[in-house]
Amino acid sequence: MPDLPTLPVTFRPSRTRAVLLTAGAAIFVVISTVAMLLEQLSPGDRLTFIFTGALVFGVLLMLSRPKIVADETGVTVVNITSRRHLDWAEILQVNLRPGDPWVFLNLSDGTSLPALGIQPGIAKQRAIEDARALRALAEARSIGNPEQHHG
Repeated sequence: MPDLPTLPVTFRPSRTRAVLLTAGAAIFVVISTVAMLLEQLSPGDRLTFIFTGALVFGVLLMLSRPKIVADETGVTVVNITSRRHLDWAEILQVNLRPGDPWVFLNLSDGTSLPALGIQPGIAKQRAIEDARALRALAEARSIGNPEQHHG
């Protein structure tokens, strides 16, 4: 079994996040600069340009939000618009199959929860390592050692 990461640990697609935040800031700056440089625009038009830039930045900020935080009590999955805390015992399996866009958690209630905090997009090897680490934690804390969950 691989070495377990020290808790708490946060998994997130760092490169994807950096690209999204950098692009969002650049788009906002460019659109705002264009709004200020175009002399024929009315103040209302300029505000519309700036608002549009801020809106694009806000959407990219939301897309950069996903993460998975594992701690002693369980796992918190933060996706684009939702957050859900799971006890370790609720996680039956951590899956990242070839071609999957992100990790899926099979849960004790029979459902599967997408966990966008681990996604193989532009950092495939990192995502595979993170998925293995989360799987090892889940197996050690829920499946393999249920008494440790209550200790």
